[in-house]
Amino acid sequence: MDYTAKLDQAIDRLHQEGRYRTFIDIERRNGNFPHAIWRKPDGVEQPITVWCGNDYLGMGQHPAVLAAMHEALDATGAGSGGTRNISGTTVYHKRLEAELADLHGKESALLFTSAYIANDATLSTLPKLFPGLIIYSDALNHASMIEGVRRNGGAKRIFRHNDVEHLRELLAADDPTAPKLIAFESVYSMDGDFGPIEAICDLADEFGALTYIDEVHAVGMYGARGAGISERDRLMHRLDIINGTLAKAYGVMGGYIATSAKMCDAVRSYAPGFIFSTSLAPALAAGATASVALLKTSEGQKLRVQHQTQATILKTRLKGMGLPMIDHGSHIVPVIVGDPVHTKKLSDMLLEGYGIYVQPINFPTVPRGTERLRFTPSPVHGPKEMDALVRAMDELWSHCALNRAELAG
Repeated sequence: MDYTAKLDQAIDRLHQEGRYRTFIDIERRNGNFPHAIWRKPDGVEQPITVWCGNDYLGMGQHPAVLAAMHEALDATGAGSGGTRNISGTTVYHKRLEAELADLHGKESALLFTSAYIANDATLSTLPKLFPGLIIYSDALNHASMIEGVRRNGGAKRIFRHNDVEHLRELLAADDPTAPKLIAFESVYSMDGDFGPIEAICDLADEFGALTYIDEVHAVGMYGARGAGISERDRLMHRLDIINGTLAKAYGVMGGYIATSAKMCDAVRSYAPGFIFSTSLAPALAAGATASVALLKTSEGQKLRVQHQTQATILKTRLKGMGLPMIDHGSHIVPVIVGDPVHTKKLSDMLLEGYGIYVQPINFPTVPRGTERLRFTPSPVHGPKEMDALVRAMDELWSHCALNRAELAG
């Protein structure tokens, strides 16, 4: 077997399909976000504006977050020193879990190194806790949820995206005495549409199922205190397990579940992804705690309003030029190109010619034929940055002779 040749073939396939992913080497400048420096392969440095970051509110450079991290770093050093079971639980981890439990109105919370791991570890562990568990998963759930459901060895049912009637059919067809769990998201990050939380909770009550919601793209950004769409819609009390991230709106790193004390205890005791992973560095936990606490306040609410305003302005201006985009009323701004090669070329031209960084999103992240550029405006993207982006998109859309027919939301 020529292993090198096989690797070449695998990579060549991605190039031929226009799906090869290139890492852009950027250096964020503290206090200057969304501006950054792009270090080109030839060593030349070019100033750019980042339009695809997940630090939605700029909290990754907030003085209160940085001060908390500096304090913890000076007090404890770099790493945690072990897993949570073996020397890796500190006062910083406990404070953060308490802050997150309070955020979601739950008894307890459990920290993981990422929301991906939190989803994978929890969903793959639940059948061990509830033998015979059937998991009903939305067709467009994140890869981390799909992986957790796939690996758990239990029964699974996939319902059509946001199709409550299809979910009802699947629930009704199964043994009424079997344990059940419905897994879905509050905001689906590729199209920016919302999950039908209340309708799913009604079905869960009717069929005796647990509910598991991924609020990754909503925590920090929706609700009176930033607990997500379920808080905004006053439904948190009806959700059994809430998954969230500390790496997007909160601007740091890590993931978690918020749920009952007994559920947290069982997951931490049975999930290999938790048991055998070194815990978050104390400095990260301290920074995340400061960020979560701050975004619960009126300052956080002000940032959320500014963020939604910026997203609305950008969507209105892009739609006004007839660019094909999807608008479900969330902060996600996807502009559909529909071809992987064109999407990559547009991304390259925006970066090279205009200093605008937005990563192309191609299959398998989105279905073929829906390749797109996904913009993530923030409160720190000012009028100058917005004008530059809109002007660049207008010019390049005309230059590439792309379709301006509007896509229905």
